[in-house]
Amino acid sequence: MSGHSKWATIKRKKGAIDAKRGKIFTKLIKEISIAARLGGGEPDANPRLRLAIQNAKGQNMPKDNIERAIKKATGADATEYFEVTFEGYGPHGVAIFVECTTDNNNRAVSNVRSLFTKYGGNLGTNGSLEFIFDRKGNFSIKLPDNFDEDAFMLEIIDAGAEDVEVEDGYVNVTCGLTDFGSIQKKLDEMGIEVEDAELQRVPKTTVSLEDDAFQKVMKLVDSLEDNDDVQKVFHNIEVSDAQMELV
Repeated sequence: MSGHSKWATIKRKKGAIDAKRGKIFTKLIKEISIAARLGGGEPDANPRLRLAIQNAKGQNMPKDNIERAIKKATGADATEYFEVTFEGYGPHGVAIFVECTTDNNNRAVSNVRSLFTKYGGNLGTNGSLEFIFDRKGNFSIKLPDNFDEDAFMLEIIDAGAEDVEVEDGYVNVTCGLTDFGSIQKKLDEMGIEVEDAELQRVPKTTVSLEDDAFQKVMKLVDSLEDNDDVQKVFHNIEVSDAQMELV
């Protein structure tokens, strides 16, 4: 199993846990809200909102919740959210990149810093991890019936895909940042429903950890992901198949 599919599998497992905790809808609504606030409430004219709605539908968010979030975000009394990022190192030198969407920047800074400190990490300056992470697009597709893998590969690679993996009943497509829109358009043209699509920070270099060290770092990652201001957390651990079961 390669790095990209491991990341997608971990994300699906964590997504299921978040859904049980009721957190995943909160994160999705924030993304819908900021997309609508920045680009307007019409999905056809707002690619970011269209993507946010697609991801919400992929997680079975009710249509009423989506429409309510858009209406609230485009109203005069809408909550103003800010997007901020944090970069730092966890225990054992693991690089950790945190993306937040918050209505209180001071609170977000304080909470993220305190979590890094609590779990033996150090918050760094913005840009300090640029050499470790690449910005990539990722599309996760539940394997359709009568899926023709060869034909799909030819079309999606022609559209700009860098990597295509079929694993555990899913197709994962990875592309460069600049090809994200063209891949999204191609999948629409092919009539393929995407369960989840996002821009990820994919590590160029990774670190391998023993199980005890891995679990220590994951306590920091999990605590960050549980924070209400945090949307996504990326790290550069090379997760073994056995460690997948520890997530």
